[in-house]
Amino acid sequence: MSKVLLFTYCILFSCILSADEDAAPVEPLDPQYMGTHAMVLVSHASTLYASLMTQYKAPHNVQLIYKVDSKYVPLIHMVADADLVTIKPKPFNLQHLLRAEKLTLKVDVYLGHYLRGGIAIMEDIDLILDKQLYLRMLETPAPSSIRQNYDTVTLTNNLRILVHQIQSAPSYDQLILLLDNVSCMTNFTMTNAVPNPNEIYLKLAYCGSIKPLYYESQDFQK
Repeated sequence: MSKVLLFTYCILFSCILSADEDAAPVEPLDPQYMGTHAMVLVSHASTLYASLMTQYKAPHNVQLIYKVDSKYVPLIHMVADADLVTIKPKPFNLQHLLRAEKLTLKVDVYLGHYLRGGIAIMEDIDLILDKQLYLRMLETPAPSSIRQNYDTVTLTNNLRILVHQIQSAPSYDQLILLLDNVSCMTNFTMTNAVPNPNEIYLKLAYCGSIKPLYYESQDFQK
């Protein structure tokens, strides 16, 4: 072996060792985050998105949205046509998603709310949570107020999802798809802390075309 080639191997080996030494150690998963973490599925065109069904109690006190990698046509059509589709995954550690990891889940799919009369349509199907789009911890939510704030999640140049910042009870969870690249107000005052969705849509009149995706208030009452 030539001296030049030997020197090159030594340099590469040294770089690999250095990279391993510099890598930050991965914290072990907290077993308290292990469980069934239900989600709602929403869509635009053929793309699916999964949103954690947030609660005030840990470990579900987080607002979390993921892009779903799914080519399963029956599921895509079901989400597009139904008013509400929820999923009940087999137990997994939620910290995988909090760390923005890609994760494959085994899930049961319900037409309607999985705890409120929903019907299991598909069982034990694989669902790939591909990319984290939004994360907001709800450890100390703001006091309940008639002033409502929405975060913006950009999907493409034109598509955005508005995510309501859940407050202390009473409050609500809401996702709205904005279809036009229009600048508009995403924080405003309503008549009460849990407004009717139609009142919210009127406030978004200058945002262009919108598509309601999800609205839930029952889980956020006193």
